Parts: sequence; structure tokens; C-alpha cells
Amino acid sequence: MNAKKLIGIAAIALVLFFVIAQPGQAAGLVNNIIGFLRDSAESVITFVRNVFS
Repeated sequence: MNAKKLIGIAAIALVLFFVIAQPGQAAGLVNNIIGFLRDSAESVITFVRNVFS
């Protein structure tokens, strides 16, 4: 088993443990990540609009 595959399996196991052990905090983390991505996308859209206006 190569190291890349082992790290991937360990990461998935850690995420599953976190979701099972503390689902409320896991949901909050996902909401924060989605909010960050949405804000970033809106900033990029605003920048592109201003460049081409």
C-alpha cells in the first residue's frame, strides 16, 4: 500500500470520526467553508465585472 493511498484513507477515517463524534460542530464547519467559498466567488465576480465595465 503506497503512502498516498494510506494518507487518503486516514483522512477519510478522521473526517468520519469527527462527523460521528461531534455532528453539530462538523455541520458548523461545513457551513463556514461554504460561506467562505460563496464570499470568495462573489468577490471574484465583482472583480471581473469591474475589469470589463
